[in-house]
Amino acid sequence: MNELTDSASLRKTPASRSFLVERLRHRWGWFVALGLLITLLGLAALFLVISTTIASVVAIAIFMIIAGGAEIVMGFSAHNWCRFFLWIIGGIAYVIAGAFALVQPLMAAAVFTLVLGVAMVATGAIRIYVGICLGKGVRGPGIWAGLVTAVVGAVIILGWPANSFVVLGLLLGLDLLFWGASWIA
Repeated sequence: MNELTDSASLRKTPASRSFLVERLRHRWGWFVALGLLITLLGLAALFLVISTTIASVVAIAIFMIIAGGAEIVMGFSAHNWCRFFLWIIGGIAYVIAGAFALVQPLMAAAVFTLVLGVAMVATGAIRIYVGICLGKGVRGPGIWAGLVTAVVGAVIILGWPANSFVVLGLLLGLDLLFWGASWIA
C-alpha cells in the first residue's frame, strides 16, 4: 500500500487519531527531545533578549535584501514600462530598507517594533469585530483573543521606543518556549 492510499484510508477511519498516535508512539523520545531543544532555545532567547532582537532584525534584513533583489530581477521580465518601473522601484526600496536594517539594527528594531505594535492593535480590533459578529457559542473567545492582541499592541506602542531593544527578542523567546512546551506535551 503506498503512502497516498494509506493516508487517504486513515482519514476515513473514525479512530484515525488514535491509530496515528499508536504509529508514532515509538518515536515519542524524538518529539520530547525536539521540544526540549526548542524550549532551551526559547529560554536562551529570553536570557539574551537584546541579542535575539538584533539577530531577528538581521534575519529580516537579509530576507528583505533577497526579496528586493528578486523584485528587481522580475522587473526586467516585465512586458511594459509601468510594471518595469514599479518592480524596480519596489525592489530597490526593499534592498535599501534591508541594507539600512543591517547597518543600523537597533534603529531598525525600533521601527519594526512600532510597526508590530500598530499591526497588533489593528489585528486586535479586527478580531474583536469578528468576535462580535460570530454566534453566541464562539463570540467570547473571539472577543477575548482580540482584546489580548490589542492590549499587547497598545503596551508595545506605549513603551516605544524604550522597549524596542527587547520586544522582538522577547516575543521570539516566548514563542519558542511555548512551541517547545507544546512538542513536549
